[in-house]
Amino acid sequence: MSGRFIAVVGPSGVGKDSVMAKLAEGRPDLFLARRAITRSSDAGGEDFDGMSKREFLSLEAAGAFALSWSAHGLHYGIPIAVETALEDGRDVLANLSRGVLSEAKRRFARFEVLSLTASPQVLAARLRGRGRETEDEITARLARAERALPDHIAALEIDNSGPLEQTVAQAVAALYPERVAR
Repeated sequence: MSGRFIAVVGPSGVGKDSVMAKLAEGRPDLFLARRAITRSSDAGGEDFDGMSKREFLSLEAAGAFALSWSAHGLHYGIPIAVETALEDGRDVLANLSRGVLSEAKRRFARFEVLSLTASPQVLAARLRGRGRETEDEITARLARAERALPDHIAALEIDNSGPLEQTVAQAVAALYPERVAR
């Protein structure tokens, strides 16, 4: 049986990478997809493979990515290695842009979306805390935070305004209801 491709989506600052890391910590059978991004590896935030645009486009042309897209002036890629993990029956967690969900749904037979939300105040505080954006960029990111998912994409929605452990417990219950004690 193949594993599920679980796309984790939500606005900038919602804590996608923190939730994913904590989920993987508690479930070693999960495969945590490490994105390739055309920004410096020392930019902070998530654990990713930083590379130049030229290197990214070369890898993309060579078929190194299961999914790739552009957003916010950067290029993002999910490595083709996720296919091996899925074939091995492992669930894959991947931080995706809402704009690539339709392609992911077409590509992966078992596909789910975990949509994280948080209050505007929490998002603003987290964005300021990571120190990567100017106030104008933060304002623009907050304006995009309410964008809806495509109509044909169903999602498990979880609010990550509170403690990380609470969000992770809700995510586990939503993704693995058969394993949660009743």
